[in-house]
Amino acid sequence: MADIKAPVFPESVADGTIVEWHVTEGQQVSRDDLLAEIETDKVVLEVVAPDDGVLTKIVKQVDDTVLSDELIAQFEAGASAGDAAPAAEQSAAPAQEKQAADGGEPVQVTDKKDEAEHKDQSPAVRKAAKESGVDPKEVEGSGRGGRVTKTDMANPTLKSDSSIKSDNGRPVAESMGERTEKRVPMTRLRKRVAERLLSASQDTAMLTTFNEVNMKPLMDMRAKYKEKFEKRHGVRLGFMSLFVKAATEALKRFPAVNASLDGDDIVYHGFYDIGVAVSSDRGLVVPVLRDTDRMSMADIESTIREFGGKAQQGKLGLEDMTGGTFTISNGGVFGSLMSTPILNPPQTAILGMHAINDRPMAVDGKVEILPMMYLALSYDHRMIDGKEAVQFLVTIKELVEDPAMLLLDL
Repeated sequence: MADIKAPVFPESVADGTIVEWHVTEGQQVSRDDLLAEIETDKVVLEVVAPDDGVLTKIVKQVDDTVLSDELIAQFEAGASAGDAAPAAEQSAAPAQEKQAADGGEPVQVTDKKDEAEHKDQSPAVRKAAKESGVDPKEVEGSGRGGRVTKTDMANPTLKSDSSIKSDNGRPVAESMGERTEKRVPMTRLRKRVAERLLSASQDTAMLTTFNEVNMKPLMDMRAKYKEKFEKRHGVRLGFMSLFVKAATEALKRFPAVNASLDGDDIVYHGFYDIGVAVSSDRGLVVPVLRDTDRMSMADIESTIREFGGKAQQGKLGLEDMTGGTFTISNGGVFGSLMSTPILNPPQTAILGMHAINDRPMAVDGKVEILPMMYLALSYDHRMIDGKEAVQFLVTIKELVEDPAMLLLDL
């Protein structure tokens, strides 16, 4: 018999919450099969089977809080589901006899047919279905691949042309024709994001400076070389890689923007770890590109793409998100024209990119239609003076408008 324990959390993570069990007691699994998901303040961690065998006992249930390296289940390597079944039946029988002896109703054993129909659903979903009488098959799932989660069952959104009925046959909710509300608890990740955003607005002297950049030179360069770039490196050439490179060069020239505050101390970082804000189903996450001064544009593009895939699948690790000396957030992918990005403490600055729109611009006394983007730099005024912030943003503008300056180190 082996113990299944929660992962070892870093010092910055106090505990986690079990959000879903993907297997049930007595179920046979293979090595590296997903057993459970534990949500922390930063990421969702996966617990996998250490070997082929059977999960014999679940110690920590869904919504239970677990500490680092705490026992959450027991596992028997090399066993089969048939071996575990008699033990499960033996443990269930005394419970039924005891309850009957106490004057209560015998415990009802789950119908095998019903269990087979819902075997692809988590124990939490099956429990919610029994309590509410709601059939998970009629509920819109927000999990991976449309999977129905416990949160979906708490206040279900119906599939089209569907209605949910309780055990007595009366509708619980209708898909159309009602003023419905949906109340769901905030996830740990969303709570943590909210806390950090509120802390940034209250505990820093945040100020934002704006500028605009002509994207035509960069767009022309991308159009000219994108096919050769993709053929050579196996990844598409985007705008983010050049902005990361431009930001890295600007950080070298203005070290205060790459610094952080630690109490009354200013920590100047001699490396450039740039976080790139990525949207996921569970909220905003900021994975970090390490040593961007040593990365090629192809490395940056492939790493960002990898981070995006991990974020959507909930597979970002703590090592992907810790640290960071500067952050770039691209609201333009969602159509944002201009915004004020909020600091990511203890960092002292964040760059906001926005949508590219054609606008009439005055060029050499003439009006031309150019693809323009607004840039925003939010910074902690306790650490960075307005002059430094403006010059930093202007440096990025100049490097983006003339990409050759990066190559020539000008």
